[in-house]
Amino acid sequence: MKEFVILVDKSDSPLGSEEKIKAHQQAKLHRAFSIFVFNSKREMLLQQRAIEKYHSAGLWTNACCSHPRPGEETEVAAHRRLREEMGFDCDLEKTFHFIYKTEFDHGLTEHELDHVFIGKYEGSIVPNPDEVDAYKWIDIENLKKEIKENPGIFSSWFKIAFEEILKFIKIKKQK
Repeated sequence: MKEFVILVDKSDSPLGSEEKIKAHQQAKLHRAFSIFVFNSKREMLLQQRAIEKYHSAGLWTNACCSHPRPGEETEVAAHRRLREEMGFDCDLEKTFHFIYKTEFDHGLTEHELDHVFIGKYEGSIVPNPDEVDAYKWIDIENLKKEIKENPGIFSSWFKIAFEEILKFIKIKKQK
């Protein structure tokens, strides 16, 4: 089944839709989301993308990332994909968005306006093996060290969003 993404301008105004693979082949800016999940120990949930994924296969990234479908609200899509990828749902808070562009070796480009959500979760995780090869909880200091020592094992959008997430959770902690 073909999947479609929402094409947007730099202000996130919809411009139409495009088949997902074509949007990535033609580097068209489209709407996406990334979900960062923490537990009560302030550890972050990471997933390792399934090796069969068409890009960034086998890389570690945030708990969930995907695209809303045409006509679907971004937060609704975030909850849907969190259930589909990781087998759970939780309250989500929209924190910020950013635009990035990453070119891959095999002719695909991620050019996304990425909406970032944060959630808290303590329960069981049942990842979809078509989406996720592994998952782990990791404390922020160890994660910073791992990113510094092995940046190539993490997705491009994760490394960008992680820097902003650190600022956001620091601000929340101070309140």
